[in-house]
Order: sequence, then structure tokens, then C-alpha cells
Amino acid sequence: MTPAKQDGINFYTRKWVKPEDLNANGTLFGGSLLRWIDEEAAIYAIIQLGNHRVVTKFVSEINFEGSAKQGDLIEMGLVATAFGRTSITMRAEVRNMITRRSILTIERIVFVNLSEEGTPAPHGYSTITYRRDRMPTTHPADE
Repeated sequence: MTPAKQDGINFYTRKWVKPEDLNANGTLFGGSLLRWIDEEAAIYAIIQLGNHRVVTKFVSEINFEGSAKQGDLIEMGLVATAFGRTSITMRAEVRNMITRRSILTIERIVFVNLSEEGTPAPHGYSTITYRRDRMPTTHPADE
């Protein structure tokens, strides 16, 4: 295993591995990690597309490269790699902050922007934002 590399990752969330996150081997359960990644990717898509109505469309091969134990801190990173007419594609990497090694990589996660009716809708963006200028300012229940 080699230390994790940056590869343009620009969005970070950190998690503390707790007892409820462990599998039968005493290491981080892959299902917990995938749930965290999907949630963080959805938040990233909402910020990038300016719409709280986004859904996971596709997740490519998941490459588990390492692990984490109880008490370890992990760091999740995402970067947008492409904008489609109604979608955003991103890459994900998770690193163990204690060992500095990569835990997981996913080359492609695709989210689709939805209309109020729940159908794919054009979003009008083609570049990454590093500010919160696209962040929705209303709650879906209020619309």
C-alpha cells in the first residue's frame, strides 16, 4: 500500500470510526463507508448544481485498498470530473488520516439533477464552484 495522493480532490469530510461502524473483523464496515460517501456526494452535487433534488444514478467499480480501525479518523474527498446536461460526475477517495493510506477509490459517481416533478432537468453548469453561490436557499418542504 502506498500513501494516498491528492488527484485534484477538493472537498473533504472527516469521520471518526466508532464501534457501530465496524464489521465482524473489527475494521470499518464497507456498507457504512459507502453510505457516508453517497451522502457526501449528494451534498456535493446539491452545492454544485444548486438544487436539493438530486439522485444517485451510477456508481462505478469500488476499489477497497485499505481499512480503518475503531478510533481512526478518515477523510473523504470528492471532485467533479464532468458536467452533463442533467448530471454531474465525480471521483471519490477515502483516506485513513492515521496511517495516511488510501482506504477506497471510486472513479465515477453520477448524480442526476431533478425537476420538481422528479424528472431529469438541465442544470446549466459546466464548471466547479468553490463557493456556496449555487447553494439552494429554500427547503424542499417549503416549495
